[in-house]
Amino acid sequence: MITKDLFDERKELRQLVRDFTRNEIVPHIAEWEQQGEVPRELHKKAAATGLLAIGFEDGDLLDSAVLTEEIIQAGGSSGLIAALCTHGIAIPHIWQSGNEDLIERFAKPAIRGEKIGSLAVTEPGAGSDVANIQTKAVRQGDHYIVNGTKTFITSGCRADFVTTAVRTGEPGYQGISLLVIEDGFTRRRLDKMGWLCSDTAELHFDDVRVPAKNLVGEENAGFVQIMRQFQVERVTMAVEAYATAQRALDLTVEWTRNRETFGKPLIKRQVVGHKLAEMAQRIDLARTYTREIAVRVNRGEDVITEVCFAKNAAVDACSFVVDAAVQLHGGMGYTRESEVERHYRDARILGIGGGASEVMTELAARRLGFA
Repeated sequence: MITKDLFDERKELRQLVRDFTRNEIVPHIAEWEQQGEVPRELHKKAAATGLLAIGFEDGDLLDSAVLTEEIIQAGGSSGLIAALCTHGIAIPHIWQSGNEDLIERFAKPAIRGEKIGSLAVTEPGAGSDVANIQTKAVRQGDHYIVNGTKTFITSGCRADFVTTAVRTGEPGYQGISLLVIEDGFTRRRLDKMGWLCSDTAELHFDDVRVPAKNLVGEENAGFVQIMRQFQVERVTMAVEAYATAQRALDLTVEWTRNRETFGKPLIKRQVVGHKLAEMAQRIDLARTYTREIAVRVNRGEDVITEVCFAKNAAVDACSFVVDAAVQLHGGMGYTRESEVERHYRDARILGIGGGASEVMTELAARRLGFA
């Protein structure tokens, strides 16, 4: 029970996040879903509370997991986390590089809620194949000239800077670098099935001049930087999955207790009670395993295979639970008035983002010697 205790002991953080979510997020999330983005003011409020510093200036991966759990379980959503906490994928490479100039210009302003960052890796022709990145950056004196396209970029419409994966060397994983790009590119907003309050963009770079001082780490070392951070991102998405499932279950339990059919509450019917029990079982298994892997990642262990298992297991559990939640809510579950409808839509991206489920299975199979 050591792992459970590590999470449960963070009671003050949980209460802080819960209060912030209920006061600053829940009353407005429906409006932000319609607007297609969250306001910049929310970033500043979260920063003032200390939430954006978690995982950087304060706390670790376990604290970040608690933040994710509580935002969702207090009435937020995985889409809200994607919008508010994009710095969690935009600045880790900068932070870990130790480059004080980049940290002062980009990472710290993001933590203070003054700047919004995003991470641009995915391309229209590469998808999850990071080693096949085609966006090129050619060194010319004190600048790089960047040409290419990035797609499905979270917070790409609002971003003040984009940590961008570019090809600076030979084909394959050896020739990839990371550049922080601030301006000079065009953006196209993408309409999505879910995560409606999180803006997503396609970015076009046409002879964009980027100062060479914006290189993150060493040239041609970007692939390793990206892969290292992917483990944290995938654990976070697994947390989003089981937390979303828990919120959907909580809402469904409340609904079935209060909803009467043929003279008694829905929850008193065996078929409903058994379904709720199965939902709870799948959530608990996914949460227990993911938390254990989070602890091991936090210790710096090599658990790439287990991270793949955790993400896929949590996503599968979430998919089952949100589907069952909508079903048990009946017609109400199919309307935008119902919170479970939002979670149903938002959950679909979790098996795609951060590495598709099929990619996770392939990676695990290779590491186990099965492929």
